[in-house]
Amino acid sequence: MRASNLRFDSVADNEAAKAAPRKPKRLLADRVYHSLFSRISNGDYAVNTRMPSEHQLSEEFGVSRPVLRSALEKLREEGVIYARQGAGNFVRAPSVSPVGFARVETLADIQRCYEFRLNIESSAAAMAAERRNSAILVTMEEALELMGAAAGSMEHREDADFEFHTTIAKATNNHYYEAALRALRDHIYVGMKMHGQSLLTEGTIALEHVFDEHKEIYMAIVRQDEKLASSLMHQHLVHSRDRLFGGGLINLCMPEESD
Repeated sequence: MRASNLRFDSVADNEAAKAAPRKPKRLLADRVYHSLFSRISNGDYAVNTRMPSEHQLSEEFGVSRPVLRSALEKLREEGVIYARQGAGNFVRAPSVSPVGFARVETLADIQRCYEFRLNIESSAAAMAAERRNSAILVTMEEALELMGAAAGSMEHREDADFEFHTTIAKATNNHYYEAALRALRDHIYVGMKMHGQSLLTEGTIALEHVFDEHKEIYMAIVRQDEKLASSLMHQHLVHSRDRLFGGGLINLCMPEESD
């Protein structure tokens, strides 16, 4: 099955149908929020520069002004952007993570981030399978649709990838999981971007394979198979790490102290 032709079986369709026929304003606002955050993180909008107008952004994303304003308000609340009266929204200089995570500076830091994610996200996937509801499944499916369309077009969407993983954390109904992932967002983006670049060099098959890994996690959560969801998430992160490092992990053991 090609990633660009995303279809879920009747189990997922029935679950998702409970939360639709329409996409709530919140889900659309979340999608715009993640896309704008990705652009800011990637430097598309430089620090202290004015962002495009609300009219331009609402037309570009195909959403209403209230939906766009909801996404912008979330960025302002997180200190990513700030407003100047009568002048618009401007990009704020990045601040220190509220949890105190140091910046990613080396490949070893990326490997450490993967180690942390292997534990926290495997646990979150199991809990999400137990506690998820129909509305959160729709959000996961929307992220998958974006990833599938990107894979079919030989692209990698870090924003959709991060949204999928964050939605799983949110599905735990335990805000500490989501808060931890959001605090690590800049760190995770570095790994995702490098991983995406490595996938693009391998071609469509590699992109579709990674897409399928995400879809299998989603299906395990839909079926409320906690053990399988946890196992698949663990495998996915291991595969992602190993594809990035080419099987050559860095030795992170502490050196012995000399007398």
